[in-house]
Amino acid sequence: MNQLYGLFRWAYHMWMGPMHVRDAFSKADFMAIEQAIADGEQRHRAEIRFAVESSLGSLELWNGELARGRALDVFSHFRIWDTEDNNGVLIYLLWADHAVEIIADRGADERVDEQIWEHACRYITEGCSAKRPVQGVLEAIALINDALAVAFPLDESRPNVNELPNKPMLLR
Repeated sequence: MNQLYGLFRWAYHMWMGPMHVRDAFSKADFMAIEQAIADGEQRHRAEIRFAVESSLGSLELWNGELARGRALDVFSHFRIWDTEDNNGVLIYLLWADHAVEIIADRGADERVDEQIWEHACRYITEGCSAKRPVQGVLEAIALINDALAVAFPLDESRPNVNELPNKPMLLR
């Protein structure tokens, strides 16, 4: 059974491409996500990035890569950990699996309750299942922004610098 799932998953990932993500997320949707991130970051000192990846490559699938491992790679590669207060947050969606992972740098992870991350993941997963992925992503971003506003409130003694781009990343 596990082998059959592995073959099915491999074939599905090989078929799935960026055009499938673009069918679900229009340019206007990506702009709305970017704006939601930018608006939220006006209320706190943390940084949010959203990445959606259509599928994994053959080598990643062969090695049994799951969304969590790939999200950690993306977090590292795009240096989301590289913020002054260690408060970068990656929202990662692996479209082929409709798998969501949130990777928070140590500062954000220490100050935000684990249930916030779980609820945000659930919003996106449920949105994908209901064929409303954009709504799920926007709800998750709103929830995370609210939590980060409490955990990392603005400090008038220092500027609120945008350390990471707000533009969503479409990978592969």
